[in-house]
Amino acid sequence: MGLMYRIFIRPTLVFQDSEKAHLRSVKMLRFLSNNRMTKFFLSTIYKPNKKLSISLFGSNFIHPFGLAAGMDKKGEAINGWESIGLSFAEIGGVTMLEQLGNPKPRMFRSSKHKALVNRMGFNNPGSEKMQHSLEKHYNKFGKPGIPIWINLGKSKLTDNSDAHIDYSTTLERLWDYGDVFVINVSSPNTPNLRDLQDEEELRKIIMACMNVNNTQAKNRKLEPKRILVKIAPDMTLEQLEQIVNVAVETGCSGIVATNTTISRPSELSNDAALQEQGGLSGKPVKEQSTEFIKHIYKFTNGSLPIIGVGGIMSADDAWEKIIAGASLIQAYSGFVFHGPGLTKDVVRGLNRKLKQHNLSKIEDAIGLMHKESD
Repeated sequence: MGLMYRIFIRPTLVFQDSEKAHLRSVKMLRFLSNNRMTKFFLSTIYKPNKKLSISLFGSNFIHPFGLAAGMDKKGEAINGWESIGLSFAEIGGVTMLEQLGNPKPRMFRSSKHKALVNRMGFNNPGSEKMQHSLEKHYNKFGKPGIPIWINLGKSKLTDNSDAHIDYSTTLERLWDYGDVFVINVSSPNTPNLRDLQDEEELRKIIMACMNVNNTQAKNRKLEPKRILVKIAPDMTLEQLEQIVNVAVETGCSGIVATNTTISRPSELSNDAALQEQGGLSGKPVKEQSTEFIKHIYKFTNGSLPIIGVGGIMSADDAWEKIIAGASLIQAYSGFVFHGPGLTKDVVRGLNRKLKQHNLSKIEDAIGLMHKESD
């Protein structure tokens, strides 16, 4: 399907508005995966490789590669992500209140640099509608066959002083439908959101979410869900360490590194699309994301799981993040430029990497560059 995507589908999407092309791709996948015959056909193309399986956050992942937040904001194509071979999918971001997001156009792409700029602004149906939508989906199709993560954002109308209420309310409403929840305080497209990465602000948000999480688990006589924090790449290493310390002290299960960047490398200066205001993702973010993964791994001595995201376009990119310290990896922009065939390319490539390094399982590759340098 990767070849078919590159020859027949992607050329038609290139000439469409970036956001419309994105939405049509998700809707196409939803349609295909909700049909039993086409879902079966997709599942025969994308067979998982058991040698790459990993257990983390109370879930079993068939391999380390999953979908990053932002691609499926409404959770429309939950069945589809499993069908194309991904081991987990992060839907959202979802805010407490419904919101339209920022004015259009708000998504821009550069095929030359394999990069996107978006200033979407957490456009989503809100946690109440999302709750009903997911309930309907789960009742119709049952629990998904892969772990579903839910990205939590803050409503634009909510003052930062009440951010803890916004995040924890969304968590409470969606608790039954997510295996892992990701606190997103790093999107650059909601005014002052990144101020919530401040040590005390973040602690307040996490503790509110932890309280809701524990209450929901107790009421249902189940284990609490895992809570992660997603960070921005635009900070100093000192600020990064402060956030990691807060995450550890408050009982978070891991860090997602990283979100989009507001910086623009000089080599992108002649690309008008990438000079638009918003968060830059894709290939230009790869190195900064990987550097943060390296630093977090060293700072925590590998004790805190890291989810690596940013610029994964190939198996080599995925491998770099894993040996830097990522336990799991995610992509968004990579699917925009390479289509669903990226899953197969990454999974097969990772299996080859294990053989090249004489490793018997993917866990042995996590943080490998640090072990080799000791």
